[in-house]
Amino acid sequence: MDRLAYIAMSGAKQTLLAQATNANNLANVNTQGFKADLDAYTSLPVYGPTYASRVYAQDVRTGTDFQPGPLMTTGRDLDIALKGQGFIAVQAPDGSVAYTRRGDLHVSPNGQLQTAEGDPVMGNQGPIAIPPANRIDILADGTISIIPLGGTPNAPAQIDRIRLVNPPATALEKRADGLFGLKPNTPAPQPDATIQVASGVLEGSNVNAVDAMVKMIEYGRLFEMQTKMIKTAGEDSANADKLLQFS
Repeated sequence: MDRLAYIAMSGAKQTLLAQATNANNLANVNTQGFKADLDAYTSLPVYGPTYASRVYAQDVRTGTDFQPGPLMTTGRDLDIALKGQGFIAVQAPDGSVAYTRRGDLHVSPNGQLQTAEGDPVMGNQGPIAIPPANRIDILADGTISIIPLGGTPNAPAQIDRIRLVNPPATALEKRADGLFGLKPNTPAPQPDATIQVASGVLEGSNVNAVDAMVKMIEYGRLFEMQTKMIKTAGEDSANADKLLQFS
């Protein structure tokens, strides 16, 4: 009976982990540029001093869904979305370079171009600083053009170019802060001049809300089934003890 109880117990635990991943995806269904996390179940033997007669289930984070999300027109000058593959390089809170698809940008009070989360956007020479301007435009290649205060509309000045990169998906891993970082021993990607930017547009989350809701129901029923199996294993064990007492 202990085999049944152990299998059901490990299954229930891993179901909760899968439910947590799915709940996080569902919670970010309206987060700009969010990429859904993927997971799957696998069966692994339990090794010990004797033959591996136990098997437990494990929920494995298999990676991230890098499919682009839907594009939404906002008309705001500092809202951008990448056409096709690619990432925007930003400075993470720990000072390292990270990558994101989130393009709802703004200029901080000290003149830094930042994402909505407050991460500085990287340019050719480092974090992009924008002087006071009457107008800010982001061109198709990521170049930032401004009309300085007191300047004429027909004399824009180019400030910097957003660092746009396209590393292989296999080289990226999602960080705890939601940004993407490079896996260990992976060289930093070089700026990719072929990546195009759409201004006045935002990329939404690629999470399918209906699919996530269905998974939530499935995981809930699966957890309920596992707990019933644990209860059944206990009842069977108690009945077996009674039969042994009678004998």
